[in-house]
Amino acid sequence: MKKNILGLAVIAALSVPAFATQYITIGTGGVTGTYYPTGGAICRMMNKQRKVTGIRCSVESTGGSVYNVNTINANELDFGIAQSDTAYQAYNGEGKFEGKAVKGLRSVLAIYPELLAFVVTKKSGIKSLADVKGKKLNVDVPGSGTRMTTDIVLEAFGIKHSDLALANELKSSEGPTMLKDNKIDGYFGVFGHPTANIKDASNSVDIDLVAIEGKEIDALVAKHSYYAKGIISGTFYKGVEHDTPSIGVKAVLVTKDTIDEKIVYTLAKTILDNFDAFKKLHPAYKTITKESLLDGLAVPQHPGAIKAFKEAGLLK
Repeated sequence: MKKNILGLAVIAALSVPAFATQYITIGTGGVTGTYYPTGGAICRMMNKQRKVTGIRCSVESTGGSVYNVNTINANELDFGIAQSDTAYQAYNGEGKFEGKAVKGLRSVLAIYPELLAFVVTKKSGIKSLADVKGKKLNVDVPGSGTRMTTDIVLEAFGIKHSDLALANELKSSEGPTMLKDNKIDGYFGVFGHPTANIKDASNSVDIDLVAIEGKEIDALVAKHSYYAKGIISGTFYKGVEHDTPSIGVKAVLVTKDTIDEKIVYTLAKTILDNFDAFKKLHPAYKTITKESLLDGLAVPQHPGAIKAFKEAGLLK
């Protein structure tokens, strides 16, 4: 009898996992942008190893950069993707974060470059930012990373919302539908390119991308180190037959200083150890390198991420 009891106890002990499952959530953006599939790609890689690591990852569609930072700060998200300018302003208490700096914000890695796209219908007649006065535009939701960058660019060119016939405030994910329904002449969106968002728009209406360049942009790049110039390839979208200069930031995976170092280490190591496979998960990752994952980190890096990068020989 004692032998049977002992045997059952051993079986029961062996059936209990060596560790409890830890659940993490990554905040992203609209489902037609690049943040959402990026969060999904990271979670899929993490979940393939969950039997070993004990970490289960899920992705959440959100309002974007500012929402993700605020929700991480409120301990309602573990990780989030944010534009490098948004992260910088949050950590330093600037812009939308004036007087409420998020000093606990930490970066994990910079994933890919993002460029502001100004998508317009060809029939709108908008050829440059100087043509937007009296037009109907979507400037994105207040508090989003796209909205912050859009407002900074418009201000640099001396354009106010009151100069527009309509300054709509819906997510850039709504842009393609609004163009199709003729409710707006154009919309702004910060994306990794190519993006399904603009592809959707080009499949519905004749679109064009407007260049965002000039001395005003030169001054912005000189003033804000987290901005950089870039080119949206003319091969990406139907009907756009030219390369389009613009201004960009980096999509940075961020977290909080209170998140377990082992979790952050495991996430960063998973991407580094499977980097070639990761690069194939989205066209926006085509030009990234392991070294570029450290470029554009606008806030201090989490110790767990530092450990992973040191082990990979990318940090001293």
